[in-house]
Amino acid sequence: MGQQEKVATSLAGAVSEGISASLVPIDAELERRYPGDPGTRQPVHTVYVPGNLYDAGTIRSWGDQALKMLDEHAPSAAVFAEVLGLDPALADAVYDRVRAKLEREPVEDLRVDFEDGYGGTAADEDTYVARAARLVADSYKDGTAAPYTGIRMKCFEAPVRDRAIRTLDVFLTGLMENGGLPDGLVLTLPKVTYCEQVTAMVRLVEAFEKAHGLPAGRIGFEIQIETSQSILGADGTATVARMIEAAEGRATGLHYGTFDYSACLGVSAAYQASDHPAADHAKAIMQVAAAGTGVRVSDGSTNVLPVGPTEKVHDAWRLHYGLTRRALARAYYQGWDMHPGHLPTRYAAVFTYYREGFEQAAARLAAYANQVVGGDVADEPASAKALAGYLLRGIDCGALDTAEVAKLSGLTRADLESFAVPRRGDLTTTAP
Repeated sequence: MGQQEKVATSLAGAVSEGISASLVPIDAELERRYPGDPGTRQPVHTVYVPGNLYDAGTIRSWGDQALKMLDEHAPSAAVFAEVLGLDPALADAVYDRVRAKLEREPVEDLRVDFEDGYGGTAADEDTYVARAARLVADSYKDGTAAPYTGIRMKCFEAPVRDRAIRTLDVFLTGLMENGGLPDGLVLTLPKVTYCEQVTAMVRLVEAFEKAHGLPAGRIGFEIQIETSQSILGADGTATVARMIEAAEGRATGLHYGTFDYSACLGVSAAYQASDHPAADHAKAIMQVAAAGTGVRVSDGSTNVLPVGPTEKVHDAWRLHYGLTRRALARAYYQGWDMHPGHLPTRYAAVFTYYREGFEQAAARLAAYANQVVGGDVADEPASAKALAGYLLRGIDCGALDTAEVAKLSGLTRADLESFAVPRRGDLTTTAP
């Protein structure tokens, strides 16, 4: 620096102190309402399996069926790339990683379904729920569980409310009797219309925690957005934002229900899809409501299944791949998969998304971390946060390896996490 500049001020210190004191309650409110992303892994999908069909071999069966479909309908990287329009330069890496993923971890998030997908009788539901609890507990013990696993119960509307409460009680009690609640436990509350239904879920899991001496707040849950009233309430407010507040910190996700929501708005069956304008509107509201709260948003599913002759399978794969890529570009990093045949294109879309951009992302983040001046992009702290989050999500799902990211960026996982989840008000973090 050159000559020392004279620094003058006009305001007394009491002014700053007074302003700071007046904002202390707001600081606390920001911390409570908007704690930021939890920094934990978000699964790339949720697989729904009917509660009456779920068994100990379900996850392995889905992986084996998906591999068999690849063998039959896309036996090489070149064929797979041609079907989906993949960049030939990425084809081998993506195809090999998809196969490896299907062999190692075919399902990232499993939901045993006791709502719309349940095909058993009402009289048998207790038995199926208790069995699901035992099998889920066993899978965590023997290492065959998906990273995240849980159930979708029925909703809290009057005709099925008692059944929903009993199903949740039987399932959670079964887990407790078989070793306790697993770390990856996820519960889904469907067809939520009023905030009071979310409050009721809070009271329900709160009562369970007290009954078993569990820490307060141990049990969280997802809110499934399937009704128009959950997006826009009768008073004109965004109900989904109020639902997050009503969850009292227990909401972990907002899941868009493609078909129930579309039907609620009168969209005809032929046009019910996750890229319909009505779906885009609902998910945009969900996304804004959840931003900064630590609650993640999930896209819905497609009901077009990759079954039948190869031509039909390829058509369904192209559709699913395109919808998944579209969702990723809109920052919906999770979706639903309803058939084993969706797994190859789910992972192909996710892996391509991360592999095609990771070199540039790593280079930009390295330049930012090392305060390199120049280049054709002027990154700032918010950009560093997005770049680090992108790389971490790629590593978590298997699209990227920690070593290859470190080689290009010079950053460790801890460095990436420091950029991706900075402390509130501290977006100036640089890696050591």
